[in-house]
Amino acid sequence: MLILEAHHIKKHYSDRLIVSVDDLKVYSGDKIGIVGLNGSGKTTLLNILSGDLEPDEGTVRQMCNIAYIRQFSDEEIKAGEKALSEFNLTQKIGQENYSGGEKTRIKIANAFSKENIMVFADEPTTNLDIQGVELLEKKLTSMESFFLISHDRSLLDRLCNKIIEVVDGRIKEYQGNFTFYQKQRDLEHINAINEYEKYIHDKEKLEFAIENRTHQSKSMRKAPKRMGNSEARLHKRAANEKQEKIHNTVNSLKTRLEKLDAKEKPKEIPQVKLDFTLTNPPENKIIISAKELSFSYGSRRIFEGAAFDIPNRSKTALWGENGTGKTTLLNLIYSQSNDNIKIVPKANIGFFQQAFENLNYSKSVLDNVMENSVQSQTVARTILARLLFTGDDVFKNVGVLSGGERIKVSFAKLFVSDANVLMLDEPTNYLDMPSIEALENVLKEYEGTVLFVSHDRAFVNAVANRLLIFENHKISSFEGNLEGYQKAMDKTNDGAQKELERIALQMRITQVVAALSNPKADKEALETEYQSLLLQLRS
Repeated sequence: MLILEAHHIKKHYSDRLIVSVDDLKVYSGDKIGIVGLNGSGKTTLLNILSGDLEPDEGTVRQMCNIAYIRQFSDEEIKAGEKALSEFNLTQKIGQENYSGGEKTRIKIANAFSKENIMVFADEPTTNLDIQGVELLEKKLTSMESFFLISHDRSLLDRLCNKIIEVVDGRIKEYQGNFTFYQKQRDLEHINAINEYEKYIHDKEKLEFAIENRTHQSKSMRKAPKRMGNSEARLHKRAANEKQEKIHNTVNSLKTRLEKLDAKEKPKEIPQVKLDFTLTNPPENKIIISAKELSFSYGSRRIFEGAAFDIPNRSKTALWGENGTGKTTLLNLIYSQSNDNIKIVPKANIGFFQQAFENLNYSKSVLDNVMENSVQSQTVARTILARLLFTGDDVFKNVGVLSGGERIKVSFAKLFVSDANVLMLDEPTNYLDMPSIEALENVLKEYEGTVLFVSHDRAFVNAVANRLLIFENHKISSFEGNLEGYQKAMDKTNDGAQKELERIALQMRITQVVAALSNPKADKEALETEYQSLLLQLRS
């Protein structure tokens, strides 16, 4: 059943075309993820489709009720008791100030408190902890149809059956989840490379043929002086005919060259090799460690006798619910304010926070990055290119950049600095999908030690080779990525469940044996149950 359609949509800001959609139809059961660069028009598209924003041209027709979880909005609590309870907001009614995660939960609870056929969700996981994301996922799974803008690739993978990519305001539809979209996009890139190489081959072949024929025409010999007039006339006529044939051939080749379908060279990821020795890296096996770490905010206990180690050149993700102390630990390490945290002398920590204190807004991107760089400008520009700053982009003043672009400049500045230990607090917030993938690749190639906090499961899986788990004021470690940890936890939970089932079977067997001693008991039925219980216990 058709539930929404848009035709010939155009939206401009000043003279810039932001959204251009020829035709879009949404049917019941479509679960659509929207992806694209920051500024490509994703939110504008949703605002037009929801009716929040009027297009300059075209029409939108809605045939269903729509709820909208907006990225940039502060909402009052309007949800009913059931939704408030589900999102742990019951005790928050009347509260004056809300945390970022609580604000997001309020918007989600409001959206799901009414009967709606379709939900629009613009970055609904912002500031949500693991439990919040899982609850949102459960709610979206129950929806018949939705539009979802998100940088959480795991969420897009599990929920979506269609992906819309927005590039410079124009849309391209892909059937399947995010992984399928990535495979299709990669295949398109390979095809583009093949088409470009074929175009270059055909172009060079034609240009060589034209040059060869032109040279052949110029090198044709004139009639020798010893020839008679009659022979000379015949020679000249033959030469003219041959030259005309060559000329026609050259013109034909030039026409074919002009008609070649020109192909642009696909962008390639620049390779970079940092000279990591310039950071004077430590050789110790353990870079940072703690034993009997305790810390409180007033009466609120964060750590109680916690312990951890950070091995040299490891990439460690801090994993746990909001409020368990992940960012607190990064701050304690960076400030070196707790005597129970030991840091080796040669460890030089670079700390990424989203306040951009390390950027000078009046200077260019390149000047900011080179300010304290121990690497060459060539390496710095290559790092910037890896983070999608190409050409003259590096000469833009940081003050005119978006939040996501400033984040990438901060990263580039850290990578080329003398830091040999990187600490990153929620590095993927406000980054678009290509930027997250670019950051992943740079971090995976980084030779130093990385310690980071992120709720982006795909990012954690891609970058981390070990985890620190925060729970009950303690810190435990797991060697492996998040996927490995979750599998290990599933096995542990399965083992605990089987043990409970075994205990229940043994208790029932004891009850049956006791019942068999009763003269009035139905011994045949009890004996049958007893044998069945034994079989279950042995299986």
